[in-house]
Amino acid sequence: MSADLTNTDWDPETYHWFRGLRLQPAVDLMARIPAVPEGDVIDLGCGAGDAARGLRHRFPKAQLIGVDQSPAMLEEAADLALYDRLHPFDIAQWTPAEPPALVFSNAALHWVGDHETLIPALARALAPHGVLAVQMPHQNNAASHRMWHSLVADLFPGAFDPEDAPSILLPAQYHHMLTPMGPVSMWETEYYQHLDPSDDGHPVRHFTQATYARPVLDALDPADQDALCRAYDAVIDKAYPLAADGSVLFPFRRLFFILQRAD
Repeated sequence: MSADLTNTDWDPETYHWFRGLRLQPAVDLMARIPAVPEGDVIDLGCGAGDAARGLRHRFPKAQLIGVDQSPAMLEEAADLALYDRLHPFDIAQWTPAEPPALVFSNAALHWVGDHETLIPALARALAPHGVLAVQMPHQNNAASHRMWHSLVADLFPGAFDPEDAPSILLPAQYHHMLTPMGPVSMWETEYYQHLDPSDDGHPVRHFTQATYARPVLDALDPADQDALCRAYDAVIDKAYPLAADGSVLFPFRRLFFILQRAD
């Protein structure tokens, strides 16, 4: 499991290039959440608040609280005026003031280490019959992600430790740790995402550069970052061939699980 990777701030503009594609899994997760008791709804790792409108609509009477470490993202989330409160906090260290009705986390927890401790702690923090709903990318074995590590190891040996990459446990491990606390629903979805053409490099590079590749690129100086991106562009078309117009169909797998506390 990776270390905590939430220490550097995010660039909302780069992340939002693919805002619609990244939002669909949050919508799908929300649709499967069962009825929850009274209490706060926590958007854990809320980022710029992409899920806020859906959470506000689904739980209109609850206090909606966003938690994220990125000042730039929280500034955008505040502009939405949808959250009752926003907390600038490392989600690895966050604990609720009161047991929440729902902890919702979309594409955030894979950036945080020690899931063997973190996930059960989030479940135990819930109110009786409260819900933990989580979505995380399950894409690390795909060429889109493996190629970043292969290329940086070849071009800049020792510059990046793969243990510093975002990662998750096996699905069965989450199931085993959560089922003693209540019923668990778990599934995977592979999204076939149509990425628009890019004037500067392969579309899959731009998609992964904004998220998964951040720790790799942060380990390099600007010149080496450019060299790595050029090398990635040169080979990634073999795994994700471009259409005639320069667009690409990019399959992306995500893991979902929902726990409802039994008591």
